Amino acid sequence: MSGTEVAVAFPDDLRSWQSGLRAQFPIIAGHPDLAYLDSAATAQKPQAVLDAVTEYLTTGNANAGRGTYPWANRTTARIQDAEQRVRRFLGDPEPDRSGVHFVSGTTEGLRLIARDWLAGHLRDGDEIIVPYADHSANTLPWQEVVDLLGRQGIRVGVRAMPYDPARDYDHRALAGMVGQRTRFIATTHVHHVYGGDMNIGRIRAAAGPGAVICLDAAQGVGHLPLSVAGLDVDFVVFSGHKVMALPGTGAIWSANRRGPVFAPGGWSGTPNTSGIVSLVAALDWLEAAGLERIARWTVALGARLTDGLRRLPAYQVLGCQRSLAAGSPVQQRHGIVTFRHRGIGSNDLGFILASEGFMVRADGHCQAEGGEETTSVRVSVHVYNTVDEIDRLLELLTSLN
Repeated sequence: MSGTEVAVAFPDDLRSWQSGLRAQFPIIAGHPDLAYLDSAATAQKPQAVLDAVTEYLTTGNANAGRGTYPWANRTTARIQDAEQRVRRFLGDPEPDRSGVHFVSGTTEGLRLIARDWLAGHLRDGDEIIVPYADHSANTLPWQEVVDLLGRQGIRVGVRAMPYDPARDYDHRALAGMVGQRTRFIATTHVHHVYGGDMNIGRIRAAAGPGAVICLDAAQGVGHLPLSVAGLDVDFVVFSGHKVMALPGTGAIWSANRRGPVFAPGGWSGTPNTSGIVSLVAALDWLEAAGLERIARWTVALGARLTDGLRRLPAYQVLGCQRSLAAGSPVQQRHGIVTFRHRGIGSNDLGFILASEGFMVRADGHCQAEGGEETTSVRVSVHVYNTVDEIDRLLELLTSLN
């Protein structure tokens, strides 16, 4: 990046809208002196979500699918309605064919797909492609299945998803890797360290029509518009706690168009009813707030931070270097900016920032074996974060330059 590039204007038309939304988060409004910058780990909850859970727990809490009395019937109906709500939120064009299953989060969802679907779908000599620079939750389950099948005498090849120097998927190299025995490709929607949209449409084009594509959408759902109608993927998995719902819930959406219909095995047990209620309320809130506007706001905050960091020689920003400036000609980061100080260790820098009221993530970010070897600091924003918070963070980082 040259120093002559001019940053684009911040979306000032959204400032009043954002201020109104920020006021709806009790934990944010109650701590105006603190800046919560760790939404990639868990998002804060608006009052509407808290109210929905309280209303459910105080007026009709019961088990689902177990009783015939009114509270139980209403709870069962709420869970069934929640499945349809997830389909609508994801823009499902074939709701009569697809499946929605509630899980404790993305990690459990990916493991269930691996154990209860992929293990029975693979045959001796098949291949799968795994993204080893993504989150460990999107690499370990697939390797576990391969190891399990190997002990049964079924040999499955594992190939590493290729990345280009910007840490985007290298779809051209992928096209040369995919063969007739490629059965499954694990992918990520928005990278949890580099913040980039991983361009899943290009992955389908490179993979061809036959391979099953599983999308880890933990950092995408609730942060920017995502429509399965425009993505030819077979699974979408996401966590409730990252979309402003309670922890301990999430969902698997399955298209059920390639291979057998997905159904988790074994006895399902009691669902997390209050978590599912919170998830529905969170999806309603996000949709009402406007995901396109949320994405505009968080991308602008990320661009403001990276535009400031690129002017400070002491810092190295990870990921695509062409996306550092607000006026970048390529896609910008979706609310996630990860960096290192060239002289201060990342854990130490995290403690320094925390002492000044900035809550960030400082470690290896659960990245799999093909990821970064050195720890880093991750700043991740959501709609409740402000321009002032980013500017104050940059002021502090500048003092450490």
